[in-house]
This record gives sequence, structure tokens and C-alpha cells, in this order.
Amino acid sequence: MSTSSRSALVTGPTAGIGRSFAHQLAQQGHDLVLVARDRARLEQEAEELTTTYGVAVEVLAADLTDRAALATVEARLADPDRPVDLLVNNAGFGLKKRFLDNSVDEEQAMLEVLVTAVMRLSHAALGPMSERGSGGIINVSSVAAFLPRGSYSAAKAYVNSFSEWAAREYAPRGVTVTCLCPGFTKTEFHERMQVGRGSAPDFMWLDADELVATALKDHAKGKVFSIPGPQYKAISTAARLIPGGVLQKFQSLGRK
Repeated sequence: MSTSSRSALVTGPTAGIGRSFAHQLAQQGHDLVLVARDRARLEQEAEELTTTYGVAVEVLAADLTDRAALATVEARLADPDRPVDLLVNNAGFGLKKRFLDNSVDEEQAMLEVLVTAVMRLSHAALGPMSERGSGGIINVSSVAAFLPRGSYSAAKAYVNSFSEWAAREYAPRGVTVTCLCPGFTKTEFHERMQVGRGSAPDFMWLDADELVATALKDHAKGKVFSIPGPQYKAISTAARLIPGGVLQKFQSLGRK
């Protein structure tokens, strides 16, 4: 990896929002560190990025639910000899069923990826970034963070709160933290949950490339929150005003 180029580490970069981050950052000239479980898909993606954009791409195969594997990613972020300028905490998944219909191990695995990995990787990145006086983190959360939708929403609410605090805490040290809160997006995310596109109206579905482009622009402007699409800006605003009991009646939306 070139020492003169900007670099970014992206978790979950082989599909959807994460893949769009990888491609748009590469197009902007960032060298990349790609982190996901599937080494074959990582290497395929790395080859495409190198061929298309001429950037250096490093792959780290790691299951973020495994604390030892997660530690290897933390060590990479903390390496002073190979600085990472931007961390994109994008990896994640959801559970289609209600809380008690999932096993506690399934719930724990989701928590490990959505909360623990975000916290630990941010901790690893913020140290060297603060010392250098520059750097950035984009945490991919969800508009669900503003809504009562079970443990997924609770996990994303953590990401929102943590990101907002970190943004203000580390801005004086030259670090920009942005929390991206998309809604339904045309990616593999819902397919893996076995949720069809008919689970929400057409106007609710976002394009991954467009929302990532917006997120990168918002991050460059130093915005704490990036909420793509007027429909989700309206939902996030309304959620602060509508009683939780009313909002909870709509929690089945997007689960069919």
C-alpha cells in the first residue's frame, strides 16, 4: 500500500452499501483494506478494484463475531506504520423474526457485529487518528435507530448515540465522525433476511450508489448525521414527535 495515498478500511465491502463505498473511495484515489468473512469474494472484489481504479487493495478475511478475528482488524487499524485515514464501519445483518422467535445466540451475534465491532474498531482507529490530528469514521447505522423495532433498532440507536458523541469529542483533534442512517436500500441485506421488495412501498427503496455518494459528501462537510432521501429525513424527524406506542404498531413493515 502506497504511503503517499489516502487509505480506507471498509467492513462488509463485497455487496450493497459497503461495495459502493469501496468503489467510490477507490475512484477518489483511496487505497483500500477490505474486511469480510468470505476470502474468495474479497479477493475477487480486490482484483476488480485494482484493475478498474489502479489502487492498492489489501484483504483481511475476518468474522467480526469472532473476538480473535476482530482483534486482527483492530491491530491493522492501530498500526502506526500503515495509517488508515478513513474507517467505514458498514458490516451488518438483521434478523427477520421477532426477538423471542430468534435464538439468543442469533441475537448475540447480531449485537457483536452491530455494536461490539463498531465500538472496538472505532477505538482502534481513533487513537492513531487523534495522534496524527486527522482522519475520519463513517458508521453505517439505520433510520431504524429512531424507531422501536426490537434489538436491531436498539443496536443502531447505540451506533447513533456513540457516533454523535464521538463526532463532537474528537472534532477538536481533527477527526470527523459521521453516522449514516439509510432506510430500505436495494442490496443483498434484505435478501439475506428473506425479505422481499414488496415488504415496503417502492418510494421507500433507496439506491446504494446515490446514498453513499451523499454520505461521502456529508462526511467531507463534517456533518454528524447523513440521512439520505427526503422520505427518511421526514421519518427521522417525525419519530421524535410521535409516541413510541404508535410507532411500534408499524414494526412489521419490512419484515415480510
